[in-house]
Amino acid sequence: MPPLPATFLARARLLGSRIDTRELEKGTAVAQAPMVLPAGERGHLVVFRFGAYVAFDVDEETERAFAARLAPHVSGSLERPETETAEVVVDPEGREGVDADGRFVLAAESLERLQVVASVLAKSAVLAHHEVRVREAFDRVDLLAERLRRGARLARGRELTREIGDALLIQSRMVGRVEVSEKPEITWEVPALDRLYERLSTEYELVERERILTRKLELVALAARTTLDLVNTRQGLRVEWYIVILIVIEIAIVLYELLARSA
Repeated sequence: MPPLPATFLARARLLGSRIDTRELEKGTAVAQAPMVLPAGERGHLVVFRFGAYVAFDVDEETERAFAARLAPHVSGSLERPETETAEVVVDPEGREGVDADGRFVLAAESLERLQVVASVLAKSAVLAHHEVRVREAFDRVDLLAERLRRGARLARGRELTREIGDALLIQSRMVGRVEVSEKPEITWEVPALDRLYERLSTEYELVERERILTRKLELVALAARTTLDLVNTRQGLRVEWYIVILIVIEIAIVLYELLARSA
């Protein structure tokens, strides 16, 4: 591995919901789980199947070319990729973690440490993206609550079903694909990397942010389900009234015919 400069930039980008890395794995990968590719003269790119990559000491032109190469392999592409950046400092004498200036401090410029840093930045980018989506969902829930308070006409069942589906989809992606609360495989065998990951994930509050998102998603889904139940109840009552009205009309017709015959 070519030596990285003492200070360099790490930049995470969330491109979509998934990246098919099978074609990339046939290339010049220098590490796996997550996959690491060399970039430029001395940079590296760490690619995650859950739709993100992290560039270390990679110039913008090289990164744009790599993103264009990735584009055909990205599912659920985002119009505006989510980005997280951090400055990384290699200091064998320093304490690994995050310093007072918010920079990542590494004791050595090893691929394993880059994989750990990449895992934290990529997960943070995923959380940031979903935090925006959940805020938008909360705005819609506020509108639903206001409609309920005023007794106004509620949203249609299809819209509410979509809200519930979106909440479930975000949860499944965070838990099933990204595994925000799970440590990278590489940390299980190396105690130093485990401590590094713990410090970085604590600094970025990964577990806390995931927990808050989960609670908010549950509230959004509950609000949508409650409103959907009200809509279905109102529709059921409306159908019952229609049936009653039809019965009354039919009785009226029968009575009219009876009166007409007796006249």
